[in-house]
Amino acid sequence: MRTVIAGGHGQIALRLERLLAARGDSATGLIRNPDQADDLRAAGAEPVALDLESATVEQVAAVLRGADAAVFAAGAGPGSGIARKTTVDRDAAVLLADAAESAGVRRFLIVSSMGADADSAYPDETFRAYLQAKGAADDAIRARSALDWTVLRPGSLTDEPGTGRVRLAPATGRGAVPRDDVAAVLVALLDAPRTAGATLELVTGDTAIDDAVRSAAAG
Repeated sequence: MRTVIAGGHGQIALRLERLLAARGDSATGLIRNPDQADDLRAAGAEPVALDLESATVEQVAAVLRGADAAVFAAGAGPGSGIARKTTVDRDAAVLLADAAESAGVRRFLIVSSMGADADSAYPDETFRAYLQAKGAADDAIRARSALDWTVLRPGSLTDEPGTGRVRLAPATGRGAVPRDDVAAVLVALLDAPRTAGATLELVTGDTAIDDAVRSAAAG
């Protein structure tokens, strides 16, 4: 399987790339900063320098052609301003979806956020903009019949070691989850095409990841 990952130098993306490489899959990571290329190579991924805030659909589609799946794991980051919540968390996700359609790549995973809502009224202005951007991106992806999409909405992210046990459901309630486990769930979702069309929240729980994904697919 060849997977193209937007936000290839992100903390979840690097973990995902390592997992894919470890099982013999091919991962291509899209990065804005060419200086990050060696980190992706060390993770077992092919780096491609492409700024999703300025790239065209055709430029992104050229990288996606021949891939089996696309994963949007990019984000403007906590230190960015409101404007970049729109250009990265929303617009870049839509760009990747447009490019996937153009390249004929149907399987599409997007790492969103618990609470994402295009109409969010969260009190903090910056975090509200983030939730609105993520929610608008999710809405744009879910409207597409040409993509076999799955929206993954993790709870609060931590750098604790993964437990391999999660709760994965349309609604889980608030909670935290290690980035290790988010990456492992993404791998399992790539292997579970029957989760297409699902929006799933993710927190630490009591169910082994493969079992949780199988249950989500059955549901």
